[in-house]
Amino acid sequence: MTAKASDQLEREEVATREQWKWTAVASMANYIDAGSIVAGGSGLSLWAAHFHMSNGLIGMLGAFSSNAISAGVGALIGGRICDVYGRKKIYAWDLLVYAFGILWIIFAVKMWMLFVGYVLVGLAVGADVPASWTLIAELAPKRSRGKMSGFAQVLWNLGPVITLLLALALSNLGLLGIRLLFLHLLVLAMVTWAMRRGVVESERWRVAVQRERESNKGMQGKRHGIQEVFASRANVGAFVFCILMYGIWNLVAGTNGFFLPFILRTVGSETQATSVELQCFNFLLTVLATIFVFMPLNDRVNRRGLFAISSVFQVTAFLLFVFFHLNTTIALANIVLYGIAFGFGQQPFFQLWSGELFPTRIRSTAQGLMFAVVRIGLGLWSFFVPILTAVGFHKLALILTCMLAVSGLIGVTFAPHTEGKSLEEIEAERLAASHETYLRTNTSIHTSSK
Repeated sequence: MTAKASDQLEREEVATREQWKWTAVASMANYIDAGSIVAGGSGLSLWAAHFHMSNGLIGMLGAFSSNAISAGVGALIGGRICDVYGRKKIYAWDLLVYAFGILWIIFAVKMWMLFVGYVLVGLAVGADVPASWTLIAELAPKRSRGKMSGFAQVLWNLGPVITLLLALALSNLGLLGIRLLFLHLLVLAMVTWAMRRGVVESERWRVAVQRERESNKGMQGKRHGIQEVFASRANVGAFVFCILMYGIWNLVAGTNGFFLPFILRTVGSETQATSVELQCFNFLLTVLATIFVFMPLNDRVNRRGLFAISSVFQVTAFLLFVFFHLNTTIALANIVLYGIAFGFGQQPFFQLWSGELFPTRIRSTAQGLMFAVVRIGLGLWSFFVPILTAVGFHKLALILTCMLAVSGLIGVTFAPHTEGKSLEEIEAERLAASHETYLRTNTSIHTSSK
């Protein structure tokens, strides 16, 4: 049965209705993650004024929120649970923790209550991301994996669109409007939790576990976890590539997503409503670009080409902030270029590549570890963004532009050719390549010693 199931998984090319259904349910992790980040960002200036927060406290709130450190810690824990106990195991509790955290934010009357809520929400969404991304990758046929991953990214950006539209409609209510924003996330989280009760387990994970048991290696004594992520050159290479390509870029994306409304109000002198409108338009463009560019093309064309075009657009978008005074026109031009490029750039490709480049038994662990490093790095960076903005926005824009250029160069240079291949084919190719490199290295050392 195991061999038959494995062969079937490798042959599948067209996604079934059931696969799309479970992909949609798993993808809600993206909606509630991004939605919580943007809801927090939309109300950041209002929270700051209400609680008389300094720039340092504003940075700390961003650092420990679902945008950064707490999500990273949650991903590290959640990824490990998924590889040991199964992909769907995390679904039993994570959204209940998320809902509890949202309640702290909704009813916050003291600044410390706000921090507690943000940390709990971050831990929950962090744990959910590797579970959901891994499940999506393992449920997808080989010629639809990019498309189904792209659908998850549509929800990642649709969450902010809906959240920001609600923020715009409720902008006259002040902090009450922000509390209502989080209320809508609470309702969606509980609905999603109920729908996930029937989610199927990953057959690929079941097959991998069964093969391991049949090989008499057993679950105990074998390296699974962080040490296994670094057990081969192929894994180390994939880890470093994903961390640098996505992590550097995510410093820019995190700054843009969480602090853009704050920056527009304090530097660009825009109203709360205008800053929300501009950011909402940014995410809407990303949704459209993902639907009409990434989803139909990335399983069929050279992915490096798509990635390169996206990188050029993004660098150009932030160069505008370097050379021109921040106003509505410049902000709109940045949003158009960056919003479109976001839809087929580092974010969707990281979800895709981080699921493709690691073996099934450590896939979630690797994703959780990478997500943790990226989000914690963003958290440390978030401490300094409000301070840098106050010192000089153009200097901050130059730093962000350089980060985008470096991330783009890494992606274009080292992007793997995995389009149209099953996860089993990718794993076999990478194992063979790693073995060949090992043999060449040992032969070279042996020859030199003679």
